[in-house]
Amino acid sequence: MTPKSRLEAVLSREQIDRPPCICPGGMMNLVVSDLLEKSNSNFIEAHQDAKMMAEIADAVYKENCFENYGVPFCMTVEAEEMGALVDYGDNHCEPHVTHYVIQSVDDWRSLQSSKPEGGRSEVVLKALQILKEKNPEVPLIGNITGPISTASSVMEPVVFYKELRKKNSKAHEMMAFVTEKLTQFALHQVEAGADVIAISDPSGTGEIMGPKLFQEFTVPYLNQLVQSIRDKGAASIVHICGQMKQVYPQVDLVKSDVLSFDSVVAMKDAKKNLPDRLVMGNVSTFSIEFSTPDKVMSLTQNCLRSGADIISPACGLGMNSPLENVQAMLKSLKDGGR
Repeated sequence: MTPKSRLEAVLSREQIDRPPCICPGGMMNLVVSDLLEKSNSNFIEAHQDAKMMAEIADAVYKENCFENYGVPFCMTVEAEEMGALVDYGDNHCEPHVTHYVIQSVDDWRSLQSSKPEGGRSEVVLKALQILKEKNPEVPLIGNITGPISTASSVMEPVVFYKELRKKNSKAHEMMAFVTEKLTQFALHQVEAGADVIAISDPSGTGEIMGPKLFQEFTVPYLNQLVQSIRDKGAASIVHICGQMKQVYPQVDLVKSDVLSFDSVVAMKDAKKNLPDRLVMGNVSTFSIEFSTPDKVMSLTQNCLRSGADIISPACGLGMNSPLENVQAMLKSLKDGGR
């Protein structure tokens, strides 16, 4: 099977030769410093240059790291285009927000509208177009930062979480605005060629929000995004960080094609509580960065035995992760994982 046909078969719940090994991009950054050095690439420039972004994404595939293309390589594009200030990092550090835009959900109307005609969103769309032409047998994954995570990137997160309760109506107004802008970006990515949109909402975790707020704020706005992506003809992956024990019933209400969890979630528990869902993950990124290839291969096989439908890192890769450790996941599958 080709990488694209294998992933499509999983999404369609058809028979496969072995599970795919992917890393979507976005929050789940798939680029490490060793790869940048090997390909003589500058990470800062790649965030702002579509051709370079596409070349790095292609290098990830060619170096047998993962069986997909995925852009962008961070989760700051949307917040920056709403007015946040961003440090683009370097070859050992991903971009991160350095200055918030608003002080309260009351101020949401002052957020700038993100527009694909300018800024880094345009870079992402052009990179997707380049990659679509490069190799049609490689699945192309676009990325969106989830609604809660975007909202808590344009204002102080602690204040934001408090105001979900204290200023409930205004919080919903802000979430509706943010989700609308994210939906526009997601649909533009599908139009640019993305087969799958991965939505990473690490700040929308039930661990922080609790079951009630998770169901009130995380679920409906994620589903609004998911439905729009589905209506456009693309599949979706939703990644949520943190423990799921308190919110499995609510997580099951998220109607994405695939659910992705980090390494604190036991895959066996996820499959037990979500028996009808496709689940992705969740090889420890700590082990990928600090362990050995053999250990990573062992963890990959454990994910398979525990029921993972798609193999992937549990979260974004640490940029100092050794390239051979990153490659060990796919190597483990090619050596016989089913």
